[in-house]
Amino acid sequence: MKNFTELNLNPSLMQSITRMHFKIPTPIQAQAIPPALIGKDVLGTAQTGTGKTLCYGIACINNLLNNKGSNALIICPTRELAVQVEDVLKGLIENTMNIKSVVLIGGESMQKQLRQLQKRPRLIIGTPGRLNDHLKRKSLKLHQSYFLVLDETDRMLDMGFTPQIEQILKFIPKKHQTLLFSATLPQNILNITERYLNDPIRIKVGSTTTPISKIKQEVIQVSEGEKYNKLLDELYKRKGSILIFVKTKRNADKMADRLHDDGHRCDCMHGNLRQSKRQRTLIAFRSGKIRILISTELAARGLDVPSIQHVINYHLPQVPEDFIHRIGRTARAGSEGCALTFITPNDMQMWNGIQRLINPNFKAEFKNSNKRFNKNKRAKQPFNKKRKFKDKKKFFNKERNHSKHPRDLNEKNFNFKRGKKRFFKKKDFRFEAYTNNPKFLAKQKENTETDNNERKKFNFKKGKKRFKNRNRPKSFKFKKHSRRGRNRAF
Repeated sequence: MKNFTELNLNPSLMQSITRMHFKIPTPIQAQAIPPALIGKDVLGTAQTGTGKTLCYGIACINNLLNNKGSNALIICPTRELAVQVEDVLKGLIENTMNIKSVVLIGGESMQKQLRQLQKRPRLIIGTPGRLNDHLKRKSLKLHQSYFLVLDETDRMLDMGFTPQIEQILKFIPKKHQTLLFSATLPQNILNITERYLNDPIRIKVGSTTTPISKIKQEVIQVSEGEKYNKLLDELYKRKGSILIFVKTKRNADKMADRLHDDGHRCDCMHGNLRQSKRQRTLIAFRSGKIRILISTELAARGLDVPSIQHVINYHLPQVPEDFIHRIGRTARAGSEGCALTFITPNDMQMWNGIQRLINPNFKAEFKNSNKRFNKNKRAKQPFNKKRKFKDKKKFFNKERNHSKHPRDLNEKNFNFKRGKKRFFKKKDFRFEAYTNNPKFLAKQKENTETDNNERKKFNFKKGKKRFKNRNRPKSFKFKKHSRRGRNRAF
């Protein structure tokens, strides 16, 4: 398929495609739309930014136009992606089609969504959590939903939506068409495919672990303390809108405050914010009111902002696959973009894992390349059992090296013998101190040698205590007193 005119589409849908200036389909669209139009189940994987939304959107609207009594359900992992999908499909829906749509996502008014559902919309777009809420309320009926789309399925499974998706599928008719799109194909997706897809057509376009060729990747190796100042330098150098990825929600708030204090037009977006605030921030970023958007992994999947020229990975992702989705926010729909990544010494292991994912023949980069990062670290040597045994033998057989133990400078070794423990001190066991007191300086050190000589050692023997070398007069004798005389005296 070279253009959309070759497809057997409904005339009103073809008119809206022409109005939106869609002429040449992308590779995933050229391969997935024809089998979807004839009612086949599709399992598709492609790189980010290749037009997967329009791929299932055209097939979905064409199905609704040809089957007046059917509905369509599109399940998305995040609220932002659901709103974005509705915006794309609304561009294809004209007033003459008589197709109403509703977006069922968390963070928005339940009463408003109930009023929209009373108008019987035929196109339902939502997230798994809110869809299950409406199913429990019995305000949502899916018995006529013969067209199902699972978008970014790997992301939904990573977020723990598997039980909720299975619960939703119980309300859908057994005979229905399913289009499943995912950036990767882990084993859990293959299990769902076997259970819920009927002889699907497998479509794979490009490598899902290779970034788009039009993304210019840059790497800066920096210490943790210098990272923020280096970020400011890069923000001043670069022109256009910038998306910065950080690790946590707290990091996003702190980064937004610091950049705002430094005079940058910026805002943050993460899961702790209300949906209205997230939506306002995204609209302001798309319109250019704010130049810099700081986000967590929330914006890594499905976010389509054509004006993003730079993606900066201030923190590396926790999963190597998320790196591909992060940098895929730029260079959308054939445009060019730049991806900058900051790497600290603690990020080397994760960075090497990301590079191995992108290039299986990768050899570790930055390994001990910057000496200042490793100057305080001892070089690790391979374990040698014989050497370790010799080291232990030396430790137990030889005396301690006082130069390595500064606290033992004024102490002698302990001598442990059976039955007795003896502690020997040096002759002068006093630390010199610094003082300006003249009286203290006038004093002389006490002669500790004479004190030690005057003190005689005690020799304790079993049964009796005897004091040797005690100076007593030779004529000294103990007087004997009888008990009788003592009793008489009292």
